[in-house]
Amino acid sequence: MSSTPDDRRYVLTLGCPDRPGIIARITSFIADFGGSIVEAGYHSDLETGWFFTRQAVKAATVPFDLQELRDRFTAVAAELGPETDWQVIDSGERRRAVLLVSKDGHCLHDLLGRATSGELPATIEAVIGNHPDLAGITEAHGVKFHHVPFPKDPAERGPAFEQVRELVDAHDPHAVVLARFMQVLPAELCAHWAGKAINIHHSFLPSFVGARPYHQAFARGVKLIGATCHYVTAELDAGPIIEQDVTRIDHSDTVHDMVRQGRDIERVVLARGLRWHLEGRVLVHGRRTVVFE
Repeated sequence: MSSTPDDRRYVLTLGCPDRPGIIARITSFIADFGGSIVEAGYHSDLETGWFFTRQAVKAATVPFDLQELRDRFTAVAAELGPETDWQVIDSGERRRAVLLVSKDGHCLHDLLGRATSGELPATIEAVIGNHPDLAGITEAHGVKFHHVPFPKDPAERGPAFEQVRELVDAHDPHAVVLARFMQVLPAELCAHWAGKAINIHHSFLPSFVGARPYHQAFARGVKLIGATCHYVTAELDAGPIIEQDVTRIDHSDTVHDMVRQGRDIERVVLARGLRWHLEGRVLVHGRRTVVFE
């Protein structure tokens, strides 16, 4: 996430048990130091009894630095209760992403292009692949490519995953993007990257989890295919969903046609979900998300 000085924002996101007065307390806190709220979103979940908000404050109207803002808001969060989950991020801070890939390059091409054009609010720090196929396109964009071979036997992949972990963590990224990385992350890595590992799955989850979803969809004769951007958890393809989209197909479409059309959706859904994550627009609560678009 980057911005000009005039556009710079401090973005507060918060979730807590719902009760009267939360909005008034937050807005009065901001008003007391003369802060200007330029974007605000609210959601009250009647089923869980939780309240969620995202507030963007014009940084130029805050008379102290980000750390002091966080320190001052700590007292407000304490008033709202011990279960309050919150953060404040700076839109002027350079956001960092590391991409994990295999052989399919359509999502990688799209994200590299968006990053190069300034459309993606992050710098792609590195790309790590378990095959060397995508090294050329990566390096053509001036991004470092790391090839980490994976043994065929899943039981022997521990050292490879450890190497991937070391390479990723060296960049301290805000997002670890599985851009069609056709390997299942071990549970310990899912926990280590919880809340920042993002996957694109080539189906409209929860339908057709796992491998070859387009072939599964073809066999079922579906009329809609889609893609799902979600956070990675230890349960395969079951993490909190950030974004989804679909396109219509018919009986004349082959599996090849479905794959081709599905790739278009995957590109857009992954880019959209990643952007929302980087901009602090996604709040996770249990297995669900609240997304302030």
